[in-house]
Amino acid sequence: MKLVSWNVNGLRACAGKGFFESVAALDADMIALQETKIQAGQFEDGLEGYHAYYNYAEKKGYSGTALFSRVEPLSVTFGMGVEEHDHEGRLIAAEYEDFIFVVCYTPNSQKELARLDYRMRWEADFRAWLKGLNEKKPVILCGDLNVAHREIDLKNPATNHMNAGFTDQERAAFTDLLGCGFVDSFRYFYPDAKGAYSWWSYIGRARDRNAGWRIDYFVVSEKIKDRMTGAAIHNEIYGSDHCPVELTLA
Repeated sequence: MKLVSWNVNGLRACAGKGFFESVAALDADMIALQETKIQAGQFEDGLEGYHAYYNYAEKKGYSGTALFSRVEPLSVTFGMGVEEHDHEGRLIAAEYEDFIFVVCYTPNSQKELARLDYRMRWEADFRAWLKGLNEKKPVILCGDLNVAHREIDLKNPATNHMNAGFTDQERAAFTDLLGCGFVDSFRYFYPDAKGAYSWWSYIGRARDRNAGWRIDYFVVSEKIKDRMTGAAIHNEIYGSDHCPVELTLA
């Protein structure tokens, strides 16, 4: 089984930059998208052969997630059931026979950490919600989690320390999440790999220089980590400031 996650930074824009061709080439069983920036009816092409689910932000042109799945889920829910967090279209949870697949677009702490306090409330509530799901069935979480966990996960850790996505608080929250019985799938297979990034700023030809960050993840319940057979970062695929990340399961 092949699973793919991609922050498309605007689904309609990405559709004009090779999205359909890239998705066809990836040939995944499930495709999770973040930052779709669409409202109902704005993306009606869909993907042939997939069941489609969207969580739209109330604010137009902002945030949003989507899931395309070849297998129809048993059930699908949107949001974590916490009023403060469920207006920006950031979560989809699809239940299957033997796991729950979660698509997540974690809030960015923003410039000057204007939203860091909110982000930490999100982290606490999200972690509690995810633990509850994991008690029901093993969870596979994917998406743009807006944090580079370790110094190895970004090109310039020293100069980015305490910038959004690399604050001590955000990194500690990710450590706490893993401590609740989850595995960072890419580091499971490649614990010491350097230069493995999934996002690059549009400024200063960062992608050409591979001056990036790894902020897109598959985080898997330890209960089913033995089913993981591979992880990949598709930095050869363009169309967004992020590239797709992949997990394969037996």
